[in-house]
Amino acid sequence: MAAPVLDVRGLQKRFAGIVATNDLTLDVRAGETHALIGPNGAGKTTLIAQLQGELAPDAGEIFFNGRDITREPAHRRARLGIARSFQITSVFPQFTVLANVALAAQAREAHGFHFFREAWTDPALTEPALEAIGRIGLGDRAGVVAGDLSHGERRQLELAMALAMKPSLLLLDEPMAGMGREDGRRMTQILEGLKRSCAILLVEHDMDAVFALADRLTVLVAGRAIASGSVDEIRSDPAVRAAYLGHGS
Repeated sequence: MAAPVLDVRGLQKRFAGIVATNDLTLDVRAGETHALIGPNGAGKTTLIAQLQGELAPDAGEIFFNGRDITREPAHRRARLGIARSFQITSVFPQFTVLANVALAAQAREAHGFHFFREAWTDPALTEPALEAIGRIGLGDRAGVVAGDLSHGERRQLELAMALAMKPSLLLLDEPMAGMGREDGRRMTQILEGLKRSCAILLVEHDMDAVFALADRLTVLVAGRAIASGSVDEIRSDPAVRAAYLGHGS
């Protein structure tokens, strides 16, 4: 079997007396959508921040495509092919959809952000930006100022910005946060369309979306993985049902 795109070994992270990541081991395979679920406070976002390079782990190792990136800064991880979306939208509201995505493409190509005025006039940046915008269903909104988008469209824009980084691993931290049912269905369809194009580690509370999208799931409780497996395996696991899904064993 090929080496996983992401291989996390014995990761640990503490904040004062709180154990946020507790000897965590997991992997994400090429083309796989791997969902990370668990109750609030389980350590999911803290893990994503460590994988992206925003937080340094206290112990353990992170390998990306066979390379030890445990101490690599976030910008180097991005250039290696790790992109992230956040729980709260992180866009430039005064810029157009195209400009936002072109800036993300610019960052991937290691150009400085101080040249941002050139980003949306450079075909080397606008062409991949338009491709990413089209993939997430905002092709007709490229010229709209981001601040005028609906919440659901802003979430789509943030996903397009991540895709413009040309990732081989996409870290999605609650991409459906704050969405209504219709927007949630649309985002699920968009993510279904991205399956197999890159590996995805998905943190999401919408369990219908998780079960529809995930090839495998890992269940996190108090920073520790208590189970990992297919959708059917996780649904039928007594420990998971008791600890998270809310059905006693």
